[in-house]
Amino acid sequence: MSTAAVIGIAVGVVVVLAAIAVLTLARRSDVRGAGALSGETMQRDRAARRDSGTESPDAPASASEVEAAGVAARSTEPAEVEDKELVPWTPPDPEALGVTRRQFFNRANVVLMGAGLGGFAAASFVGFLWPSGTGGFGGSVTVGKLGAIKDGIKQGGGFFYVPEARSWITAYPPESLPAAETVYPESLLTAMRAGIVVLSQKCPHLGCRVPECATSQWFECQCHGSQYNRAGEKKGGPAPRGMDRFPATISPTDVVSIDTGTVVAGPAIGTNTTGQEAEGPHCTGGGEH
Repeated sequence: MSTAAVIGIAVGVVVVLAAIAVLTLARRSDVRGAGALSGETMQRDRAARRDSGTESPDAPASASEVEAAGVAARSTEPAEVEDKELVPWTPPDPEALGVTRRQFFNRANVVLMGAGLGGFAAASFVGFLWPSGTGGFGGSVTVGKLGAIKDGIKQGGGFFYVPEARSWITAYPPESLPAAETVYPESLLTAMRAGIVVLSQKCPHLGCRVPECATSQWFECQCHGSQYNRAGEKKGGPAPRGMDRFPATISPTDVVSIDTGTVVAGPAIGTNTTGQEAEGPHCTGGGEH
């Protein structure tokens, strides 16, 4: 299954979970929706019904009424009763009752959570499915002129490191091209015919960064001892293949660009197109297996 398909499924799952959460919270908030009256409102309505005689006198008194009756019983002063006109009852506005404070906050929480999940899904979609740019690792990295790169290889004792591309560039001998053309794809042969080979710094064993060994003139991984000749072909250790490669293009003006978005798997164990053996002591234990 492709990466785009996996991410598409993940985004779909996030959207479904968000919809379930919205429906659940909305249903819960509607439990005290339209028609849910506060205790104070119910108390006022009840007192009005008693004053108008519409409520049964046998109905139990409220706590405030009991307290008022106790205060009146303890008082020695005659109680003054004011004549009050009955206020006509006005039914409450259903729209006002339908949006209580609790329901307002519940709906606000639902909206904010939905917006957060939607933003996360959108960010995931853009971050993983949007085409990568042309600069930096993961795209095309311009290294420089071919001649300057070859000079850098000589100055580096046979190795030239490009940190922006996370790759090594070494010289490839022209006399080894007939053997290379039987092993490597055309996307790699362009650079090899120009006299260079571009290798990923990542060890195909467990992903460690593979350093050069100046004494043996090989690449030798310090993590588990995998060894490769200067062309990245496996010579020893637990790695399952040679070092992975990046295709490179050379413009008409001899500018070299590395396509770090395309990784070509290293050659199979036993491939040795250059015939290069260790030229000195190893930096790690082992040797050719």
